[in-house]
Amino acid sequence: MSMIDYEQLQVGDRLPELQISPVNRTTLALFGGASGDHNPIHIDTDFARRAGMPDVFAQGMLGMAWLGRIITRWAPQSSLRKFDARFQGITHLGNAMTCNGRILEKLEHGGERCVRIELSSANQFGQTKIVGEALVAFV
Repeated sequence: MSMIDYEQLQVGDRLPELQISPVNRTTLALFGGASGDHNPIHIDTDFARRAGMPDVFAQGMLGMAWLGRIITRWAPQSSLRKFDARFQGITHLGNAMTCNGRILEKLEHGGERCVRIELSSANQFGQTKIVGEALVAFV
């Protein structure tokens, strides 16, 4: 990760895109174990079908974690001041996600120079799954 010069940042600048491999059952099981999210709708096909879904699907927090990676690949985790997300769709098996970030605003917050970043993820069909915002400080 290179040092970011706050003065050089501009509203509209894009963060490096993050491409995620297609979602598979192994990823869902590993994330469930690591996160403690053992909801069977994410790992048990029979359970998911009884709930009216065609199959298991990704945990919402897995999608949010991918968005968080955009920030932490760009700036130190210690710079993150706020991170919000709104879930807009289900991430199904086989979805290959692309996560993006764009600077919306440069501002001062709590005595720190910050940028407000718009975040989004979409699958290979262009369907948006999660949108959000982050506030990143530069000290």
